[in-house]
Formats: sequence, structure tokens, C-alpha cells
Amino acid sequence: MRPITLFSGQWTDLPLETLAEKAGAWGYDGLELACAPGHFDVSRTLADPQYVDDQRELLARHGLGCWAIGAHMVGQAICDPLDARHQAILPPEIWGDGDPGGVRARATQRMKDTARAAAAFEVAVVTGFTGSGNWRYLYPFPPTHPDEVERGYGEFAERWSPIIDVFEAEGVRFALEVHPGEIAYDFVTTSRALQAIGRRPGFGLNLDPSHFVPQFLDPAKFAFEFRDQIAHVHIKDAKRRLDGRRSILGSHLPFADPDRGWTFVSPGHGDVDFDELVRALNAIGYTGPLSTEWEDSGMDRDWGAAEAVQYIRRFGFESPAVPFDAPFSR
Repeated sequence: MRPITLFSGQWTDLPLETLAEKAGAWGYDGLELACAPGHFDVSRTLADPQYVDDQRELLARHGLGCWAIGAHMVGQAICDPLDARHQAILPPEIWGDGDPGGVRARATQRMKDTARAAAAFEVAVVTGFTGSGNWRYLYPFPPTHPDEVERGYGEFAERWSPIIDVFEAEGVRFALEVHPGEIAYDFVTTSRALQAIGRRPGFGLNLDPSHFVPQFLDPAKFAFEFRDQIAHVHIKDAKRRLDGRRSILGSHLPFADPDRGWTFVSPGHGDVDFDELVRALNAIGYTGPLSTEWEDSGMDRDWGAAEAVQYIRRFGFESPAVPFDAPFSR
């Protein structure tokens, strides 16, 4: 059975011990640990074998495992044009004095070290973001020349290829979360990003269906199309609220604002067809975790995370060992 895990990224205000106790009591099988103080420290993992043992023992004490590490924030800095928003999400030692070249160099080194730390932690997948020099060209005005977009894919491949070299050397796979704001956010951009980097075995995808809902895209079809690259799956939901007045672009409003055209919601409360998605995952042979990334601005998170794991258990079925009509052919 696929493990059902909880991504710790939205819970880094809590000590890992506290979150692990909650997750174990709620019924999760493990945590997808975010690279954040107190949850998964890349530098300590590489410097102190006892830290690795202690973190593993902490999880085991609550009946939890770990199958993936989340490194979204640092990865974002590698291809993005940097501004004050990045300072807010990056570790101070990565931001430094804010000089873009220095930030990118330090972020690149940290991502390489994250691959090494994941291997030391005996985890084979690191989920994350890449950033994107192309996202600013989303709407073509002022007019964008195709060469500028192609240059963005080239920069992505140039900056990430040395990182993926380390991932492959360590036997760890980086799984880009296909997501607005990244080099890949839909079917076409995913294909172009994979082509740019050469469809390398160390570069995979993290499928989060919530990011397809506002784009009117089908995550199950995405699973089929990119079956060889799906390295990890997030369970998150989103709800469209388009009524002729609300905008699909979000209107620069926070997720809690009722004037937004869509928002993230707890699994089962939105527009994702999880039954269809799990059937697609079964068909492509995906056996990794279903990792709850819990985000819902209208629901208490403890209540929601506890409900989410029970909801996801409903879709824990696997492909049948014997076709249902096999007895008829005897």
C-alpha cells in the first residue's frame, strides 16, 4: 500500500516532535520533511551522523517514516529574477547581502548539499521548485519574442544541470512541483522543460493536482502523459469560484479573500477528482507516497489534516491482481 504522508512545510512553526505526535495520532504513515529549522537541517545532516539517527528515531517513536524531503524555497532562487519576496522565504545564510549572483551561487550549493543530505537520510526523492525566468512573460504584453522564452529554458537547463549531476551521483531524484511561477506549470511547459534539461533520470516531477484546477487541466491525464517522470505526488485540492465577476488570475488577493476566483481547500472540498487521479496513478505503476500538502484558509488546520488522512484512505485501492471478469473465461 502507498504510504500517506503529511508535508511539514505548512507546519514549520511547530517543533518536529509536536507535529510528529499529531501526525501519528491522526493516522499518517509518515512526514515529507521540509528543509527548515527544526524539521530537516541540511547542514547538520551532512556534519553530524547522530542528527540523522535522532531525526529517524523521533519519527519512528510516533510510527512515522520519511520518503521525501521538501526543498522548495531555496530552489526558487536559482532561476527567478530576485527581489524582496525571496529574502522573506530564503534562509539568511542563502540570501546574504542579496546580490543576485551570490544568492544563486549559494542556493545552487545548498541544493547540491540537499541531494547529499537526502542520500545520508536514506531518502530517494527531494521535491521542490526551480524558479523561472519565463513566468514574467505569462501574458504577452509588452510583446515577448520567442527567443526570450527559449532563453529562459536555456538558463534553467544551464543552472540546474550541475545540480542534477549531484542528484544522480547520489542516487536521489529531484521532483519539480509543476506549479505556476515555475519553469513548468502545465503540459506544454513541462514538455519544454524536460526537453531543455534532456529528460535526465535525476530530474522528475512532483504532481500536485491543486495547481491544475485553476488552469482547467486534468491531473490524471498529466499522470499518463508524464508517467516516466512522476516521482512524487502531493494531495491538495482547489476550488474554482468563477462567477463572471471573480477572476481566474486571482486579482492580487490573498487566498482568504471572497473576491478571489479560486482558492486552495482541504482534500475532498474542491474540484480535484481524486478517484480518477488514483486510478491513473495505479495504471502508470506509481507506488510512492500520497503526501498531503494541507492548505485551506477557511478551516482549522488540525481539524482539516485529521479529516484529510481519513478522506485519502478511501482512495488507497490498488490495481486488481485478477481482472473482475476472469472467472467468466474459465
